[in-house]
Amino acid sequence: MRDRRTNDSAQRSRIWRGARAGAAGLMFALAALAGSGRARAASPQIVAYYDGGMPVAAIPADHLNAIIYAFEEPNAADLCARPSPAQMRAIDALRRLRRRHPGLALLVSIGGWNQAPEYSDLALTAASRAKFARSCVRLLIAQEHFDGIDLDWEFPVHGGMNRSRPEDRRDATALVRELRRRLDVLGRRTHRHYLLTVATPAGTWQNGGAYSVSDSYDLAALVPYVDWLNVMTYDMNTIFSPYSGFNTPLAADPRDPAPEPQRSRDNLSGAVRYYESHGVPADKIVLGVAFYGRGFTGVSNRHEGLYSKYAAGYPETPWKIIESRMLTSPQWVRHWSVTAEAPWLYNARRHIFFTYDDPQSLLIKAAFVRHEHLRGVMIWVLGEDDARNSLLRALEWGLHSENGTP
Repeated sequence: MRDRRTNDSAQRSRIWRGARAGAAGLMFALAALAGSGRARAASPQIVAYYDGGMPVAAIPADHLNAIIYAFEEPNAADLCARPSPAQMRAIDALRRLRRRHPGLALLVSIGGWNQAPEYSDLALTAASRAKFARSCVRLLIAQEHFDGIDLDWEFPVHGGMNRSRPEDRRDATALVRELRRRLDVLGRRTHRHYLLTVATPAGTWQNGGAYSVSDSYDLAALVPYVDWLNVMTYDMNTIFSPYSGFNTPLAADPRDPAPEPQRSRDNLSGAVRYYESHGVPADKIVLGVAFYGRGFTGVSNRHEGLYSKYAAGYPETPWKIIESRMLTSPQWVRHWSVTAEAPWLYNARRHIFFTYDDPQSLLIKAAFVRHEHLRGVMIWVLGEDDARNSLLRALEWGLHSENGTP
C-alpha cells in the first residue's frame, strides 16, 4: 500500500500554525458548532468509549460516529458473560440512542486493564478460541444487537495486570482471526458487515518496566481482520515512568531525560510512525485522546515541574474538574509546551506537575490526524468533558475544517 503520509515539514508547520491560530477563534467556532446540528462527516471518524460516566440521554451522539460500551468481560468458563441487569439498562438506553441517530455504530468492548484475566487461557487453543468467539457473537451481536466487538486485552505476553504466557502474541492474532470469521458467518446470513476493532497500546513503560507493543501484538497480522485499531496514545507518562512528563505529547522533546526508546516513541507522532513501520496503514489507525489529566507530586521547581523526578502520582482528573476547579485557582499556573503542543499546570506551593489536554491542544491533535490521513480519533472517556462539550467540539472542528482553522 502506498504511504499516504507526507514528510513535507513546511506543510506540517503550516498546519500546526493554522491550528494554533485557529485556537484564538476557537470559542467562536465551538459556539457556531453548538447551534449547527450538522450531520457527522463520513471521515475522519470520532469514536468514543462509554463507561457509564454520564447519562446515556446526555451523550452528544450527533457528533460521534461510534460508541464503544465498556466493558463486557470473559467469565470463568472462558465465554462472553451475559450482561448484568445494570449493564442491560445501559445497553437498552444505548440502543434507543442509536435508533434516534442513524449511522451511529454501537460496539461492545470486552476486557480492560484488569478486567480480563482469562484472555490468556481462552485464547490458548483453537477449541477455546472457537468457544469464546461463538459465545460473543451469539450473545452480543445476534442477541444484544451490537454492531461490532472491540477486543481489549491488556496485554498479551506481558506489560499489564492480567495473566500472561509467551504464546499470547500468537494466540491474540488467532483469536482476532476467529472473531472475524464468526462475525462474517453471521454477516452473510444478515447481509451486513459487523465491526471488529482492537484496543492496542503505544507507551513503552508498563508496570514499571520497558515495554513494546510489538512484544504483545503482531500488528501487521491483525490488519486483515480488523476494521481499525484503537491506539491508546495516552498515559505516555505515568507512575511507571522515571520522570514527570506529558500524558499525550504530540512530538518528542530532545530535553526529555527519559531513556530511549521512550523519548522518541512516547508521543503521538512517534506512535503513528511506529505503527505504520510495523505494517498498519494510516486508515486503520484511530488515535486515542484523553479527556482527563494526571500529575506527579514532589517535583522540582526547576522548569515548573517538567521532566523532574517525583515522589508519587497525582490522581487522574476529568477535564470538567480541571476546567472548573484547577484552572480557576491561583495555585495552579498554566504553561504551554511548543514541542508537546500541550499545556501543563504547576502548583508551586504543593510541588505538583499536572498534564492534560484542553480545546487548544486537541484542535492541534485533530489537525495532525487529518494531515496524516488517519482514520480518526478515539476518546477515553465520555462523561469527562465539560457541559459545553468543549473538548469534543474542538476535535470535531479540527478534524473537519480546512487547515484546522475556523
